[in-house]
Amino acid sequence: MNLVRRAILFSFVATALAAGRAVAQPFAIEVVDGATGRGVPLVELRTVAGTSYYTDNAGLVAIDEVALVDQEVFFTVSSHGYEFPADGFGMRGKRLRVKSGAVERLEIQRKNIAERLYRITGAGLYEHAVRLGRATPLEHPLLNAGVAGSDSTQCGRYRGKLFWIWGDTQRLSYPLGNFFATGATSSLPRDGGLAPDVGVNLSYFGDGQGFVKGLAPFKSDGPVWLTALATLPDADGQEHLAATYMKIRAPLEVYERGLCEWDDDEQLFREVLKFPRDAKLVPDGHSAAFTDETGDWLYVGEAIPSLRMPRRYEAWRDPQTYERVEVDEQFRDAATGKHVERHHGHAAWSPARKRWISVFCESGGGSSHLGEIWYAEAERPEGPWRDAVKIITHDKYSFYNPTQHPYFADAEGRYLYLEGTYTATFSGNERLTPLYEYNQIMYRLDLNDPRLKVAWR
Repeated sequence: MNLVRRAILFSFVATALAAGRAVAQPFAIEVVDGATGRGVPLVELRTVAGTSYYTDNAGLVAIDEVALVDQEVFFTVSSHGYEFPADGFGMRGKRLRVKSGAVERLEIQRKNIAERLYRITGAGLYEHAVRLGRATPLEHPLLNAGVAGSDSTQCGRYRGKLFWIWGDTQRLSYPLGNFFATGATSSLPRDGGLAPDVGVNLSYFGDGQGFVKGLAPFKSDGPVWLTALATLPDADGQEHLAATYMKIRAPLEVYERGLCEWDDDEQLFREVLKFPRDAKLVPDGHSAAFTDETGDWLYVGEAIPSLRMPRRYEAWRDPQTYERVEVDEQFRDAATGKHVERHHGHAAWSPARKRWISVFCESGGGSSHLGEIWYAEAERPEGPWRDAVKIITHDKYSFYNPTQHPYFADAEGRYLYLEGTYTATFSGNERLTPLYEYNQIMYRLDLNDPRLKVAWR
C-alpha cells in the first residue's frame, strides 16, 4: 500500500472513530430555571457559526458534532420570557469546552411569572434525553401516533378520563395531515396518570395506519373545528360529551355551525343540529360549570363568558334555553392602567381563589402580535373584569388560544396549569423553532406569586 493510499485510509478511519465516539457519548448541556432548578424547555443555544440547538422537555441538549469535539465553543443562550446573565461585553451566553461524555449545567433566570413546563404534542419531546440515555416519564418520548403538530386544545373530563381535542394536525409522513379534529384520552393524576408538572401520556384515537383519525368526519368544504367541549348529564344522570362544530372554507370562513355529540360505540362525533346562519347565540370557546343560588349553569365563551345555559344535556340540545351573558369588561394593565385588547382565552371558576380567573391572549401588544398572555380575576363571570397582569411573553412568536386545566389543581389549588399553541403564524417571524413549531406547550402559574396581587383587587 503506497503512502498516499495509507494516509487517505488513516484519515478515513480516524474520522470514523471520532464520529463514533461523538455519537456514542454526546456532550450534554442542561439548562435549568435559576429559581427552581428544573430543566427549561425551548431554550436556544446558538453558536458563533450560526448553529442552533433547542432544549427538549428535560432542558437538555446533546451535541455530537465531530467538528466541535474538544473545542471551546461560545453558546448564546436565549428563550422567550427567560434571560441569561450578560458578560462584560453584553453577550448573554457561555463559553464551554465540548467534551464527549461531559455535562455542563447552565442557569437561566425566569422573567415570566408563569413557569414553562413541557411541550405536550409533536415529535422529539425528549429527543436529547433519549440520545443521552436519560430516563423519561412518557410512554412515547419521541413520537406518538405520527403527530408532528397540533393546533388549539379543548379538554374535559369524560367517563373517568381526560378527553382531549385538537384542531388541524400535522403528520410526520406527509405535508397534509388531519383537518377533522384529533382526539386522545389520558388518565387523571389521581387515577394513575402523570403528575401535571411532569407530563401527559396521551392515548390517541388512531386510524389503524400509524396516524390519528378524524373524529369529526362531517361533509364539509374544508376543515371541521370543534369548540365549547362540555360534559353534561341528562335527566337520567348519564354523561354526554358535547361540542360545537364549525365548518371552514377558504379563506378561513366559518360557513356552518352546529352541535355535535360523541358516539362511544363509533368513537366519532355525530352532528346533532345545525344553527341558522343568523343565529345570535352559539356556544363558542371554552365551557365552565358554575353553581350559584339560582342553579347549575354552563357558561361558554372565550376570555370572558358570552352565554350560559342550564347545565343539562337537554338544555344544550335546545337553543331556546341559551341566555346572553352581559359582561362588564374593561381589561387594563394593573401596573400602568393601559387598556389591554383581548383576543381568545379561557375563563373558569377557581375554588382556591374563590373567584373566576381569565387567562387570555392580547391582540397586538407587547413584543408579539398574539404571544402575550394575561391573568385577571372577577367575583362573578359577568365581571367586572378590570386589572390584568402579564404572565407570559414571547419575542415575535405567537402563543394563542390559551386553555386552563382546572382538574389538574391539587388539594390546595395553588397552581394553575395552562397551555397554548406555539407557532410563528400571525407573528411575521419566518424563523420557525424546530419541533416546537405549531405545538402545545404547558405552563404552571403559582397563584400565590405576589406579582399577581395587583389583580386581586
